[in-house]
Amino acid sequence: MLLTRPSHAQALCRHLLTKRVDQCLTGQRAPERCGQHPPSFQLLVPYVLTSWRHVSSVPPGGSGQVGHDKGTPQNSEAALQENGVQGGRRRRVWERSLSPLERISRLLPQDSLTEDILHLRAKPREEQSDQEGSLTSDAHATKPTGAADSSEPRDPSSREVPFKPGDLVLAEFRMKHRVEFRKMFSLSLEGKLHSNWGLVHHQDIVGRLPGQVLRTSTGVRFLMRRPALDEFVLLMKRGPTISYPKDVNAMLMMMDVSEGDWVLETGSGSGAMTLFLSRAVGSRGRVVSFEVRSDHHDRAARNFQRWRSAWQVAHREEWPDNVAFINKDVSSAASDISEVTFDSVALDMLNPQVALPVVHRHLKQGAVCAVYLANITQVVDLLEGVRHYQLPFFCEKVTEVTHRHWLVAPVLRKDGSNAPRVPPAGVRGQEDEPGSKGQDQPEDPTDQEDGLLETVMDRPFGTVPYVARPHHEQGGHTAFLVKLRKFLSVPHLSQTHDC
Repeated sequence: MLLTRPSHAQALCRHLLTKRVDQCLTGQRAPERCGQHPPSFQLLVPYVLTSWRHVSSVPPGGSGQVGHDKGTPQNSEAALQENGVQGGRRRRVWERSLSPLERISRLLPQDSLTEDILHLRAKPREEQSDQEGSLTSDAHATKPTGAADSSEPRDPSSREVPFKPGDLVLAEFRMKHRVEFRKMFSLSLEGKLHSNWGLVHHQDIVGRLPGQVLRTSTGVRFLMRRPALDEFVLLMKRGPTISYPKDVNAMLMMMDVSEGDWVLETGSGSGAMTLFLSRAVGSRGRVVSFEVRSDHHDRAARNFQRWRSAWQVAHREEWPDNVAFINKDVSSAASDISEVTFDSVALDMLNPQVALPVVHRHLKQGAVCAVYLANITQVVDLLEGVRHYQLPFFCEKVTEVTHRHWLVAPVLRKDGSNAPRVPPAGVRGQEDEPGSKGQDQPEDPTDQEDGLLETVMDRPFGTVPYVARPHHEQGGHTAFLVKLRKFLSVPHLSQTHDC
């Protein structure tokens, strides 16, 4: 029972020490008085003293259970060495084995153990040392060349790059579900951000991480962050109307542009479509962009270089220089692309049917030519030009991409607080919610756009009603996208293909 109930052994140890049993064994007490104890009691004395000396060595607040240690006598140097203690230091509890055989064998006298028990007790220790050695060797073998040492701390925020001079910053201020102020600018040490809501010095932004909220000179909170590519093309300086990101993404899906492709673009414009193509083809691809107007050509090249410079500052790597801007009409540029075969073609010009007779010779069989047109009459002229010139294209589809923005927000009262959920008329629950008698009725959902959101944490989930309705204004400029697929022409077959 003592071997299975350590708490009883500890109680017995304390009782025996109060009777000065230790003095009997060391000869400090009369031997005749020690012999008064029964024989069974005298047999337990060595075991009890061994257990108590170990228990008494446990520091305050430590584990006092015998089942979590080995019961090694504190003054036994051989036992300390056997437990792996170097320099006389006792191993901590979590450094020692928790095997039942290990714990029980340590509580028994060592001379009473058989060779089989000693062998089984030493075997787990050898296996543990072998496993530690194998793990160490595997770790060194699988560690990649140039990898950081495991002892070095790894900071998850090392990928976060703070704002630096030359970085692009997007300042944004929202109020009542609307964007009241949005401006993109380049950071400089002496610059200032001016707005109707106050002034912010660029020096206060440098060194901060993106996504932080700064107060202007008037106390208005501005969110400072880096613009995404779709936000950059909407806010950059532009000459002609750009291709909107929603249409550009649809054209990239039509053309199935991937890394390493060669893409021909006609109509650089302000460089919006060019930037998306540059990112899609990657460092192994190439984009050849033609623009007939010199001012549009210069504007597209400047916007491209501005994005590349800001990208290098923010990401510590270089945006690929994979775009060739050519200031020439593509109809007369057959010599410039005579030795190139493109994976896809993107046309953004007034009369794309004029460029198709030159372009289709340098397009792969089965590839796609995506055309961006502003109105439906241009679509009719394009298809008529394909039929008139008998070009090897058939129209797969004509589509228009539209985005509808929605307002989803909690219903608010006139004072700006959240309105409670009211049960339907004629339905009474066990407990009436606040506002069920008519004095706390929510306002009309159509007026919620001018309210301020208020988060009430003490309300149960699902007790606050929501309003969801679309915005009336259009999300952005719309256009018509035509997908033309090149095919191998076969004699004596009709080449008329309608969408």
